[in-house]
Amino acid sequence: MAEIKLAAEARTEFGKGAARRTRRANLVPAVVYGHGADPVHITLPGHELQLALRTANVLIGLEIEGKDALVIPKAVQRNAIKGNIEHVDLLTVKRGEKVEVEIAVHVEGELAPGGNLLEYVQNTLLVEAEATHIPESVTVSIAGLDAGDSILAKDIPLPKGSVLAGDEDAVVLQIVAAQAEEPAAETAATEATTEA
Repeated sequence: MAEIKLAAEARTEFGKGAARRTRRANLVPAVVYGHGADPVHITLPGHELQLALRTANVLIGLEIEGKDALVIPKAVQRNAIKGNIEHVDLLTVKRGEKVEVEIAVHVEGELAPGGNLLEYVQNTLLVEAEATHIPESVTVSIAGLDAGDSILAKDIPLPKGSVLAGDEDAVVLQIVAAQAEEPAAETAATEATTEA
């Protein structure tokens, strides 16, 4: 995964009013945590941050007043209506350090014929990986699976260097049979007979 560089500025004003002023200047308030250090309050360029966060678990190289920090996003707060970023919590990481992150689960292949439906029980998988080699997603084959089949977390092949950090027996995907609906004509005839 490529590292994205962002220039950050230290934040000295706090509270709702200061946050609104920051956002009007197309900046995003953020906090950097981790490694036992005191939290560092910063602002980040809004557009560049929005582009960076398109990639899940992106590795961001920050330059904060002459000091470099390597971070990953831990929590992103978005405006419920506009969808723009309102605040970001960032976790400091070091090269070679292992971190726990959630990665997306994608599927490939076709289910067995017969009107089966794929149900995602979990959209993501909790894995432990090196901070500079976090996989974006995992892909699992559902080819030929039939109703009643399921895929557990331990059944999903993980990229090299990643290990499962969550419950290995957790159901991630399951195949269910489609529910058949009664034809409308039969329902109407049954209701008419019952009323007579």
